Amino acid sequence: MGSLFSYTLLGLFTGAAYAIMASGLVLTYTTTRVFNIAHGAFGMFLSFVFWDFTQRQGMPTVLSLILVLGVVAPAIGWFIQRFVTRGLGEGPVSVALVVTVGLLVGLIGLAQQIWPPEPRSLLPFWNGTTWNVGGTYVSAHQVITLVCAIAVAFGLYLLLNRTRIGTAMRASVDNPDLLRLFGGKPDRVAALSWAIGMSLAALGGILLAPVVLLDYYALTLLVINAYAAAMLGRLKSLPMTFGGAMALGVLESLAVAYLPKEGVINSFRAVIPALFLFAIVVLMPQAQLRIGQVKGIVTAPVPTMRLSLGSGAGLLVVVLLVVNLVAPNQVLLVGVAATYAIVMLSLVLLTGYGGHVSLAQFTFAGIGALAYAKLDEPNLLGLLLSALIAAAAGALVALPVLRLTGLYLALSTMAFAVLMDKVVFNADFAFKFNGTLAAERLSIVGLRIGSDTAYVWFMVLAFVLLSLGLLVLRRGALGRLLVAMRDSPSACGTLGLDMRWFRVGLFALSAGIAGLAGGLFAGLRGTVGAADFLYFQSLLVLLLAVVFGATSVTGALLGGFALMLLPELQAASPGLAGLMFAVIGFGAVLLGRDPNGLANHLFRVGRWLRGRVAPGLEGRLQSLLPRGGSPDGTDGAVDVPLVDMERVG
Repeated sequence: MGSLFSYTLLGLFTGAAYAIMASGLVLTYTTTRVFNIAHGAFGMFLSFVFWDFTQRQGMPTVLSLILVLGVVAPAIGWFIQRFVTRGLGEGPVSVALVVTVGLLVGLIGLAQQIWPPEPRSLLPFWNGTTWNVGGTYVSAHQVITLVCAIAVAFGLYLLLNRTRIGTAMRASVDNPDLLRLFGGKPDRVAALSWAIGMSLAALGGILLAPVVLLDYYALTLLVINAYAAAMLGRLKSLPMTFGGAMALGVLESLAVAYLPKEGVINSFRAVIPALFLFAIVVLMPQAQLRIGQVKGIVTAPVPTMRLSLGSGAGLLVVVLLVVNLVAPNQVLLVGVAATYAIVMLSLVLLTGYGGHVSLAQFTFAGIGALAYAKLDEPNLLGLLLSALIAAAAGALVALPVLRLTGLYLALSTMAFAVLMDKVVFNADFAFKFNGTLAAERLSIVGLRIGSDTAYVWFMVLAFVLLSLGLLVLRRGALGRLLVAMRDSPSACGTLGLDMRWFRVGLFALSAGIAGLAGGLFAGLRGTVGAADFLYFQSLLVLLLAVVFGATSVTGALLGGFALMLLPELQAASPGLAGLMFAVIGFGAVLLGRDPNGLANHLFRVGRWLRGRVAPGLEGRLQSLLPRGGSPDGTDGAVDVPLVDMERVG
């Protein structure tokens, strides 16, 4: 009983820090309807600022706290609301998710750029001061954390329910136009909410930093714990959020104490927050939560079949020239780019056409790679089976969340990715911890594709064939149904369409495409391990897919090459690694509102050039004709067009 009391008490202190983080998340969502995926990243960044003030600048701890919590954090929150997230709550949930994921990645890169990687630590408040409570020593830092959590919960409750500004905060999300008619200022209220939420993120990060170390990723990804607590509070109830955070802290502490120290069960210690989140998202009633309004988007134009075939053939020729003449030593990098591009094709189907966001696409690629290595069938049948196994996993993920959409669907896929990363991929029956599996190259009709050049060309061929298949699907009745369900699910439901099982099939097909990419990647590398499929990479895949265009095949191709170049540029210039992350992340913030991405701007340039070049070309061809006549020498209009204007340029 003494041990149970000790671990429960320690868990309450940890849960108190989670409660502070989750309270800020709930506040920003309640008042602006934007779920801030980057909430933990802001806490991480501001913790580094606090470390800089206290350790590098030598400021007193109290003054540093006042500056960070009262000046820096509110200023950042005001800026983010005014210039980044303003109006996101009224648009598709996928847009808000992508923009905040971009903030997450950008903040990690900015922190690496300002504070290069080196050992850092924050000392607990009143370090060395402890008290004996029931045989358990409690530090002053733990007591401060608990007191701060109680004060935050009580203060926010009074703010939202007992003050005029709190009433305005709640009214700003329910009906901002009505609030404006009564003299309120919804934008100012939202900015205040973000300022307070950012201060709470900073406070939670500062309190957690002495426990989990001052690390870019550890503090950022701890926000999953805050997600779970906020979801238990249904993103609006602060008491439920506080209780959920406390329960999660106690569960983690008891798991450390009583779960076996070896075996598969031991790996569940690290994923208790993800399990907690998945269970809450699946079991809670979504209808009582606000998920934002869904508005249609204008997608990129679908090319004609002749243009698609010509572009695909041109890509195959270009790749053949590149891997043989231009950069023969970089052929494997082209194969990696093809892998990423195929994974992003799965997002074109799921996100671009279907309107659903998945934060686990690279996890499905890992399932395909694992299946390919385990089946030990290096042929087309083995590759197809690997894709089918990944598709089955995608369907199984979609089954428990049939009724979920938007934010809840995305968070459930994120929880699944964490579970696969921490438990399944590192298990003895899979890759093992820090282990790898061997995988052979494909053989077709008994002929093994041995050379790197031939194998990479085959991967690019697979990308081209999959792209043509997606474009055929998009042009057909199924594609029109996908876009209709994306733009107006309510209208589709009114017409009697059963979207739930359709979504299961969509997830399965998307996961199968990603699994196919994983199987091809396993054959390319020869050995694959759990480190190749970290769940954080799914965030980068989604980010670059949207930046370059999640609604077009061209966007997937460009995004695949960009993601391949990222680690290579980091290796060539480690000092610029943080800057690259920052540019990609904050670039996604600028482009995240347009799901057509950079590819659509390239299409516009192409149309502009076609409008300028094609008429001049036609005029020069017309000048070659007999003056005043047609091609057959007769007067009158040209019966057969010399130039097909739709295909020029």
